[in-house]
Amino acid sequence: MNSSLPTNALPDGQKSRIFFKKSLVFYTVAVLIIIVFAAGFWVGKKESSRAVVTASGQATTTYGDLQGKNDPVPAYLSQDVNFKIFWDVWSKIQDKYIDRPVGETKLFYGALAGLVASLEDPYSSFMEPQIATEFQEGLAGKFEGIGAEIGIRNDVLTIITPLVESPAEKAGLLAADVILEIDGFKTEKIDVNEAVRRIRGDKGTTVTLKIYRPKEQKVMDVPVVRDVIKIVSAEFHKINQAQYPELGAKKINLIKVTNFNADTEERFRNAIEEVKKDNPDGLILDLRSNPGGYLDTAIFLANAWVEQGKTIVMEKFINDQKLNLAPNVPELNKFKTVVLVNGGSASSSEIVAGALQDHALATIIGEKTFGKGSVQQLEDLADGSAVKLTIARWLTPKGRTIDKEGITPDITVERTVDDINNGQDPQLDRAIQFFVEGK
Repeated sequence: MNSSLPTNALPDGQKSRIFFKKSLVFYTVAVLIIIVFAAGFWVGKKESSRAVVTASGQATTTYGDLQGKNDPVPAYLSQDVNFKIFWDVWSKIQDKYIDRPVGETKLFYGALAGLVASLEDPYSSFMEPQIATEFQEGLAGKFEGIGAEIGIRNDVLTIITPLVESPAEKAGLLAADVILEIDGFKTEKIDVNEAVRRIRGDKGTTVTLKIYRPKEQKVMDVPVVRDVIKIVSAEFHKINQAQYPELGAKKINLIKVTNFNADTEERFRNAIEEVKKDNPDGLILDLRSNPGGYLDTAIFLANAWVEQGKTIVMEKFINDQKLNLAPNVPELNKFKTVVLVNGGSASSSEIVAGALQDHALATIIGEKTFGKGSVQQLEDLADGSAVKLTIARWLTPKGRTIDKEGITPDITVERTVDDINNGQDPQLDRAIQFFVEGK
């Protein structure tokens, strides 16, 4: 990346990082490497501060009224709390719990985890020092694990997407697979960070996931051998008559972006130069199974099409709203463009797809995206632990919210398990048809 995050000194001397802007549009999921995205989609740390996001898929939005806001608050919630009760419970555990002794550090971190968990937000969490360190290593690119991104969706632990050529993909895991057990440990009500800790591990070791596949209504055990995860975040490809005879003399370029991480800007910049040199009849931006990444990287990619000064994404805070505008003159907007998405496209992928769709700069083909659009702030604590809190939501240029909704394609095309197993890609085929037929 060309830019770096500012380091803000907190009153206690700790660093605060906001993923997104300079941040990570994460599918805050956790990438299993596990590359953590806490259903990420990718939370990142660059040099310092970063933030996270939300978006959705309808041209207009009608907001309902909040019900019950005038109902009386339950008495126990409106009363002042005597903090002595906390110490009373602490003492009773130490004096009476059968499996003593109980480490005080364990109780302390458990209390902090419960404090954040009471928010009932799947993207907010407290991380003990070891988990926080592993999380930071994942963001720094030290990946050993299965190569999948996971997150909490509909209150269950779900695979957001397996990474390309990862152990997870080779083992047959698919986006939307529900993880029921990790090496026999039931995942009901599990925290994403705990799931990541159990799934990641050293190269050559095996983790067995019991998964439920909704499309097939099937439960199965999937052993996955962990490995070093190598990520190439952006690749350029040429498509011509040799692959698709119906193209005739037309030539199509394709840029596949798998993540929005530290090397993506440079790789995408190189791809831009290749496109300009080849001068194709059409351009495909493939964001399928891309869990997200840094917000500034998403802005850089979208700016390749969006006019300078126009909105790419909005950040909506409690009492404020921030517009992120295209900073530069676009270089790819003269090319007819298709964006490919699926259920594993999340966070910053949705920001790019939503911006190009709102500005009518591309036709979106594929399946409805994941719907991750909340913004998390990560703060390091003095003892090496960390807390990640949702602080804002992302909106597309037209004010659509992606969170829990996703981006709805202009042309919906499903790619089934059988398609994948047989090496078929009807979504890419439909993109080629779009360029051939003009619709």
